[in-house]
This record gives sequence, C-alpha cells and structure tokens, in this order.
Amino acid sequence: MVTTVVPVEHEAIGEKRVSVSGLTWDAYQQILHALPNSRAVRLTYDQGTLEIAMPLEDHEFALRLIERFIVILVATMGMKIKTMGSTTMDRPDLDRGSEPDCAYYIQNQAVVAGRKVDFSQDPPPDLVVEVDITNTDIAKDRLYASMGVPEFWRYNGQVWRIFQLQGEAYHECDRSPTFNWVNKEDLYHFLAQAQQDEIAAEQAFRSWAQEQCQ
Repeated sequence: MVTTVVPVEHEAIGEKRVSVSGLTWDAYQQILHALPNSRAVRLTYDQGTLEIAMPLEDHEFALRLIERFIVILVATMGMKIKTMGSTTMDRPDLDRGSEPDCAYYIQNQAVVAGRKVDFSQDPPPDLVVEVDITNTDIAKDRLYASMGVPEFWRYNGQVWRIFQLQGEAYHECDRSPTFNWVNKEDLYHFLAQAQQDEIAAEQAFRSWAQEQCQ
C-alpha cells in the first residue's frame, strides 16, 4: 500500500502551520535532525502526522507573557522551577514527539535539577503550555495525556483552558491545580495591561501576587 503525503497549509494568524500525514517515526526523526538547532519552527509528531508550526507575533507575545506569569507565580509561592522551553519531548514507545511552546518542572524540579532530562526515564514536565491561535491538526490533549503530563494549558489568543490529568485523560478545570488561588481573569488582565506596557504590567502583577500570598 502506498501512502499519499498531502501537506495542508493553514491561514496564518498566530502561527503558520503545515501538516504532513503518512510519515513513519524514522521519517520524522530524519526531518527533525536535518533541521538546524537554531530555528523558528516547532515540530509535533502524532502517530504518522507531522505538524510544522512557525510562530508569528500574536503567538510570541502571548507565550512570552504567559511564561513571565508562571515564573512570577512560582517565585511568589517560594517554589523552584526548571524551564524546558521547547525542548523536544520524543517518545518512540508512543510514536509521538513534541516541541511544546513551553514546559516546566515545578513539583518534580528536584528530580531533574542540575542535569539534562531523559524523557525515556524521567517523569514528564509538570506543566506544558501551548499557544494555538490557528487551528492545529494534532489532538494535543491526547498527545500530552499519553505522555503523562499532569497539567496542560492551552491559550487560543482569547481563552485560557486548564486541563488536569485524571487517569489516562484530561479533565478541564476552572483553576490551575498548581496555582489554585489564581483566577483566569488574572491572566487576561495581565495580558491586556502588557499590550500597553509590559514592564508596568509585570510590576503590578508581581505586587498583587505578593499581597495574595502574605
């Protein structure tokens, strides 16, 4: 049987995306290793489907501010963090691999502190964040659930959705299990303020978070 590979291009708003179906794990690995380490595109492979995404301005703005949001919360709570960024999370045993927008070890920071992570042996990141403003062909909730990621955030440019792993599937929550004292409106307000002045927004949010944790 001959597999037909059909690239699908999506309208560019927050990301440019190209999807290719019918790829084997080995073909995905060849593409992954042929690309330079310093590149703008991110790859996600899900059991034969490869999606190549190039982030645009709206995507990067939201992502960088969400990263600051998380780091401020972790610091305010006196916790530790290991930032994985878009490190490739390959799981050949699942026929899946991903370069998430950002991933973090928080509860398991001590397990992987001071060394490189081995995804074949170490626990997955405690929190993975994906900013998907344009449509994606990958069911990322199933992908990260299969990898055992305990908490998964998705942001589509307007709505922040929070998922907690329960058993083998995600269940949507109103609040983050890690930061259960934070409302979704707090992120929305932070992002709105940052549109005008990122530094002022960060300073205001840091002060507010410190007041909440006193």
